[in-house]
Amino acid sequence: MRLRLPVAEATDRLGAVLGATRPARAVVHLRGDLGAGKSTLARALLRSLGVAGAVRSPTYTLAERYPLASGDEAVHLDLYRIGDPGELEFLGLDPAEGALWLVEWPERGGTRLMPADLDIVLALDGDGRMADLASASPVGDLWMTLLVEHPDLRVFHDPD
Repeated sequence: MRLRLPVAEATDRLGAVLGATRPARAVVHLRGDLGAGKSTLARALLRSLGVAGAVRSPTYTLAERYPLASGDEAVHLDLYRIGDPGELEFLGLDPAEGALWLVEWPERGGTRLMPADLDIVLALDGDGRMADLASASPVGDLWMTLLVEHPDLRVFHDPD
């Protein structure tokens, strides 16, 4: 699914809809150039799930954990600064922890990273952004069905 997000608020709305439709457990890979909006989208999604206070980009910490209003935990990773997928071992990540995993720069994690349920590619497009969303698992298939049908996203569908 391709979405045209003409203004910053549209990225926030996408994050809110992702939060409203998310499955109980999911892994989201966020791809795109620097400044494409990966952290902005992650922040909007986390806010929609009840995260209060500072939502920091994990650019330097590599991982941030957030308690969700549902009682679950979200894990936000930014792998931009790792040089080798083996460095993930030092983070002590347990795939069984966290109901939601948001992973920026997943390609740097190689095969040591859990596979995505939903893959989102963001790109700058004039004053706005383009977002390409694709399912990568049965969980992602269900999530995509809910996203495609969601009325708050219909206005952003790009016919191309």
